[in-house]
Amino acid sequence: MTDPVRITPDLLRRMPLPQPDGDGDKEQRGRVLVVGGSVEVPGGALLAGIGALRAGAGKLQIATVRSASVALGLAVPEALVSGLPETPAGGIDPASVEALVPRVGRCDAVLVGPGMTDPPAVAALTTALLAGAEGPAFVLDAEALVCLGSQAIPARHAGRIVVTPHSGEMAALLGIERDAVTADPLSAARRAAADLRAVVALKGGCTWIVSPEGEAWTYDGGRVGLATSGSGDTLAGIVAGLLARGATPGQAAVWAVFLHGEAGNRLTRRMGPLGFLARELLAEIPAIMAALGPAEPEA
Repeated sequence: MTDPVRITPDLLRRMPLPQPDGDGDKEQRGRVLVVGGSVEVPGGALLAGIGALRAGAGKLQIATVRSASVALGLAVPEALVSGLPETPAGGIDPASVEALVPRVGRCDAVLVGPGMTDPPAVAALTTALLAGAEGPAFVLDAEALVCLGSQAIPARHAGRIVVTPHSGEMAALLGIERDAVTADPLSAARRAAADLRAVVALKGGCTWIVSPEGEAWTYDGGRVGLATSGSGDTLAGIVAGLLARGATPGQAAVWAVFLHGEAGNRLTRRMGPLGFLARELLAEIPAIMAALGPAEPEA
């Protein structure tokens, strides 16, 4: 296997993101569906959804628990927000899959997991969505990815899924101790990528990204301020937005990790190393992409 490649601006310029043409509309930039939120954590879906839009996706849908849907729709007026039945524990009822599968098929990227609670319900819903869905790329985050360790991912999704675990979630995914993950994160990420046939972005002070084919990248440019509530939701949303635009899963993960880290660096320089909020990362993303992307054509 090749050694990991360090993620730098020069590397990203050699793997440019798909760009809409001058006559393109929002449909050309892709449609994202975020399945997330719960009674206790409705804001996870909000952070992820805005992350997808800031990454350049053209259209956003959010499917969340019914009791939070109106408030979420007002908080994110750019999104179509659907309220789904709830479990007694305040999560999304797995029976919602019947309504979600047709919608999934009309999207370019689907993110499942941000802000979701009630682990048995999340596992059942995620498994059913993967079994019934056709077409889009998937991003699985938080509780939605932990269940994968005991599930066979349908072959049609091979190479079209990105998972974004931290070390604890990776340990649960692989059925090993967290210390084993932190001792050799690259090996853990390689094992998960091969087992799941997915791109793995193992988050931490140094983030490791591995493709199912064994390609690996590493990013250590983030700062401690990124370790804050909701930060992972923003990263997952950025990945989904880039996928919707047409980036490959590996490309989307590499770019998203850099954009997320550099957003934290900009806030650190402006505000200080601690105390900025996950939501504040998102407004930084378009300018960072623009600095790395192609020059605007002259009028």
